[in-house]
Amino acid sequence: MKTSTERSPAAAQLAVVSSGEAAPPPAAHRQAMPTPTLTPPPRPDAGLAELLDRTAHAMQARRTLGLSPTSLGLAAADWWAHLATSPGKRLDLLNHSMRAAAAYAGYLAHAMTHRPGQADYPCCIEARPNDRRFADPGWQRFPFNVLQQAFLLQEDWWREATTGVRGVSRHHEQVVSFAARQWLDMFSPSNSPLTNPEVLDATLATGGMNLVQGAMVWMGDQQRAATGQPPAGTEAFTPGQTVAVTPGKVVLRNRLIELIQYSPTTAQVHAEPVLIVPAWIMKYYILDLSPHNSLVKYLVDQGHTVFILSWKNPGTEDRDMGMDDYLRLGVLAALDAVRAIAPHRRVHAAGYCLGGTLLAIAAAHLASRGDPILATVSLFAAQTDFTEPGELSLFIDESQVSFLEDLMWAQGYLDTTQMAGAFQMLRSYDLIWSRITRDYLLGQRRPLNDLMAWNADATRMPYRMHSEYLRKLFLNNDLAEGRWRVDGHAVTVENVNLPWFVVGTENDHVAPWRSVYKIHLLADSEVTFVLTSGGHNAGIVSEPGHPHRQYRWARHAHDAPFQAPEQWLARAELEQGSWWPRWHAWLVAHGSGVTTPPTLGAAQQGYPAIADAPGQYVLQR
Repeated sequence: MKTSTERSPAAAQLAVVSSGEAAPPPAAHRQAMPTPTLTPPPRPDAGLAELLDRTAHAMQARRTLGLSPTSLGLAAADWWAHLATSPGKRLDLLNHSMRAAAAYAGYLAHAMTHRPGQADYPCCIEARPNDRRFADPGWQRFPFNVLQQAFLLQEDWWREATTGVRGVSRHHEQVVSFAARQWLDMFSPSNSPLTNPEVLDATLATGGMNLVQGAMVWMGDQQRAATGQPPAGTEAFTPGQTVAVTPGKVVLRNRLIELIQYSPTTAQVHAEPVLIVPAWIMKYYILDLSPHNSLVKYLVDQGHTVFILSWKNPGTEDRDMGMDDYLRLGVLAALDAVRAIAPHRRVHAAGYCLGGTLLAIAAAHLASRGDPILATVSLFAAQTDFTEPGELSLFIDESQVSFLEDLMWAQGYLDTTQMAGAFQMLRSYDLIWSRITRDYLLGQRRPLNDLMAWNADATRMPYRMHSEYLRKLFLNNDLAEGRWRVDGHAVTVENVNLPWFVVGTENDHVAPWRSVYKIHLLADSEVTFVLTSGGHNAGIVSEPGHPHRQYRWARHAHDAPFQAPEQWLARAELEQGSWWPRWHAWLVAHGSGVTTPPTLGAAQQGYPAIADAPGQYVLQR
């Protein structure tokens, strides 16, 4: 057994139209699901105190993008109280300040008296490798060099001050360090037109037209935001016209999903169809972007019969849809359709991000029922154990989840802007400050590509589902701990006696690869693990021919001893290029040969081809 109910509870994390029902699923899928253990929305006769509290919290949450001030306050109090009673740490910080001040004084004196041709004086501190704010050569000129050195020294001091304070909980330390970093980022000299040499040089070279162009861009963005329009440039990437154009048919539509079956492009196809379960936090077409980088098209052209779920964009009326609904109306309903269209065939199932987590639950449920429909399971940047969920855990503790629940209770869902705010803060330099500098100060807006346009096409999440997801997975780690229940019975990943193909990405801030790697602790069967270059999205959209792509991979037998991530890195094979061909070869190796393509839909079985791909749900705003 690779896991135990005696393990410590998981650390927290955030995440994050129907027309014509298809034939009902088998009776086994229509069994009543257990009611989740959650704090329900206040009843009409609920106490006045609860109604007032939740309403007040919801009003406050709208102003704070769903962040709990109480959670931040508790973290700050924990840090400050322990720092105040740690004279050694304070003395260490004082010494740090004195050494930094002495080094800066020497650097300042040299910078003020430096003459062309003289040797450069060594910097007090170097920017971190991924910090590109001061990469422009202008930052080496006086006085900009002393400004950036002063700022980097301040950052370094606060990094020391907010970490390593004995007694502070790990979560509170991370929150305080993150908050200090966000606050300092606001005052970086790179954000001001008066202290950024790159902006000043551009202003002199263009006679101020860069600022005029930037102001026009800013006004356009404000107008779009006020009227609820998507960012400029997204109109060039419309599903069904320029993206999500792989030919196919919608063969199932219910109140939560449309199931798309893609048209074959080869005379013979591999016998086992592929069912892809994307995340419902975004539109499915990240896996069917432009023709050159569409994973769906790649699979179809390799002779696979491909199905994919397209999730509905939920509204207030869907507030009570929970994780069991996403399982029953999503993965299980899709498998019933695939079973009817391609009878007597097992299915290669693949899930991306949250869709991968849901697929793991579905696979565990099917295993507990003895249903042999699945041939393999593939997970892309998807977690099954949430003890190390990465930086998103900054936004999740009991205070934060309760605060967010009240916000969702008031409006029935988690809005796209509220989710975007949290993700932007995780990468504030890349997603906020560098954009302000480039777009508004330099007047150099970068044209959108298909992946950027997809990223702006977010979806909402129902109140009940997101509340269950946060509590049962990120707070309580129920799946890994053996407490997740379907139809009243606990399901575990260990019971899935199938081959796994699992992909992590090197720079993933949503599902860190070491967290994804924990599948080795849960699965009791063969695992092929791939670590690819790129981040959460770009690492998965990694088509053959994409420049600067590489990946590592290794196969772990079901009876082999566990290897720590660092040990795995040491033995994994390094390959140049895309990991897609590796997955295709793996699917073929776990298949049973080729056959003629199935028909698009199965009308006699209740699954007619009712619309052309990409369907209706992907167009919902």
